[in-house]
Formats: sequence, C-alpha cells, structure tokens
Amino acid sequence: MSARTPVVLVTGIDSGAMAATTVGLQWDLPQAVVVEHRLDVAEQRLTRLVSDASGVVEHVYHDLEHACVSCALREDVVPTLERLASSGRWRAVVAHLPLAAEAFQVCRVLAHDPQAAPSVAIHAVLAAVPGPQVLEDLLGDDLLEERGLHTGLGDRRGVAETVSSLVEYADVVVAVDDLDDPGADLLAALARPGIALTDPTQVDTSAVLRGVHDHGRTEAWVDVVREGPIPAVHSDHVWVAELRSERPLHPERLLDHIEVLGGGPRRSRGCFWLPTRPADVGVWEGAGGQLSVGSGVPWGTRSPLTRIVVTGVESESRRRRRQLADTFERCLLTDSEVARRGMFWETDEDGLEPWLGAIRGAA
Repeated sequence: MSARTPVVLVTGIDSGAMAATTVGLQWDLPQAVVVEHRLDVAEQRLTRLVSDASGVVEHVYHDLEHACVSCALREDVVPTLERLASSGRWRAVVAHLPLAAEAFQVCRVLAHDPQAAPSVAIHAVLAAVPGPQVLEDLLGDDLLEERGLHTGLGDRRGVAETVSSLVEYADVVVAVDDLDDPGADLLAALARPGIALTDPTQVDTSAVLRGVHDHGRTEAWVDVVREGPIPAVHSDHVWVAELRSERPLHPERLLDHIEVLGGGPRRSRGCFWLPTRPADVGVWEGAGGQLSVGSGVPWGTRSPLTRIVVTGVESESRRRRRQLADTFERCLLTDSEVARRGMFWETDEDGLEPWLGAIRGAA
C-alpha cells in the first residue's frame, strides 16, 4: 500500500489572511498543489481553483442543489482532495477551504470513514487571522451573514463563535499583519496548548510536512466535556475563569441569568446539566455576547457536571468578572433544594424546550 499524501487545511474568515497564508505555503512547498474552494451562497455555486508552481491546473464552477458547506464537502472538497492526493503528481496538497468553513468538517469525515479519501493524511490545520482585527473578530457581536460570510442560507453563526472555533481546532495559528499583545495573548489562551502562533513567512513547513495534527488530541481539546485541568494563563491582558460544579443548574434561575453568564465580550464554552434532564449533556457555546445552548450526547457512564470555561480581556471590570462567578453560584441548586427534591427531577417541562427540545420521557 502506498503512503498517503500530506494534506494541509487552511481555514479562516478573512480572504486576505487566508490568501497570504496559502501563498506562503505554496512558495515554501514548490512540489505541492493548492486547491481553493469558494462558496457563493446566493448563486448556489462552488468554485474550485487548482494550481501549482506551473500555474492554474483547473478552474471549475460547480452548481450545488443546496449551497452549503456540507454539500460542498460531500460533493467536491473531499473527492477533490482524494483525486489530487492519489494522482502521484504532487508531494503535498494545500487545501484553502471556503471562508468560514470548519476544518473539523473534513477531519471528522476522514476519521469516521477512512475509505472516503484513503490517499489523504491530514498533517496540519492552519487558522489564518488578520492581526489588526483579532480582538474585534473574537469578541465582537457581528453575525457571519452581516459580513456576507455565511456558508448556507440557515447559517446564523456569529463571527466570534466561528473564529474562536477555528483557532481552537488549529495546529498552527497564522496572524497576518500587525498583532498586538492583547490579541496574541487571547489567541494563545483559546488555542490548544503548545501550538505555533506565527506569521505567514515563519510557518515551519518542514514540521507541517512531517505532521503536526493529532486528531485525538484536537478532538479532546474542543470536546464539550473537557477533561483535565485548564492551562494557566499568564497575561496582563487576558483572563480565564472556570465555572465548575458537580451540581446541576436550576432551570428557572439559568433562564433568568443567562445573559450575565453568556453575554459580554468573552468566549465561553463547555457543558452543563439540569435536574430536569439528568441524562443529557448540555452544550454551551458563547462568544461576542451571543450564546448557543443545545443538547448533546447522553452522559452515559460519565458523572454529569457543569464546566464552562470563560475567556475575556482585562478591559472588563473586575466587578463584572466577580458578577459572573457570583451569578453562576446562584444558578446552582442549593442545599435545601437538593435535600427537598434531590438532583434528579421528574417533570414534563422546564422552560428550556425552545433550545433543548422536549424532556425525554415526558408525556
């Protein structure tokens, strides 16, 4: 069986930063091929541009029945990676994914179905960010749609949630143009420990070709239920708070105080549990003042817990940060509530049905 071809995925929401990163890789890897996919939601069209050191190899327009990233991945991105990797013509493939597309959408397909692209080996995931916009992109309240960056008609993701997710999944974060200390510290706090934060001219392509992507470690870092200690942050510009308890959150008080817990110019993510839904992992994803909550896989054999990690910048007052911790404590079940009702409640409704769906087992 022949060796699989190294593939490098480039992600981001800024076309200039992604282009600079991709060009830098192509310059340092002259025996590589670059494939860029562009998604036009309005026109329901996917553009594929393939090039190498000799020039343009392919320039194809592909009409999609539904213009979304999932369709693009299934119909063109993954098959193209396999076709280029299996050709034997190039030593590596650099894949410039559509704007705002998540690398995990490719990595998980290949991990769950190795036969989908048997010639492909993901060696690195790069997140390209524009340095001067880092704080705004990671903490602001814009929606992708407001910037024309949505990847489907139903894509209501925020810019901050998307960029945070891209950084958290990356093996290398590439900052293009000036990056100040607060921006660098915020990127370092969100990224997986030990990854490289660099600029397009300093990417270690030899390490990338050897392979810096570990699917298991990456998935563990972005998992809703995070294991192990949270890495310490030593910064004058960024703070990290861990909201953790083995007790569930009171549904009514959670709804009353959810804006305090999930709002503000912060990144928050993790898991939570409710006495009304003790079997279900609650999924918490917040960024830039916008919050998404949902229901994930069952806890199974794991003991339920609430663990939300919040990252912010020092420009927030200490009073607001104390308010966050105090509000979290108020939302937990009290001793008297546990003594009176326990931590597993029998009920038909808890007020969270619009976000979490009906309570399982309820009539």
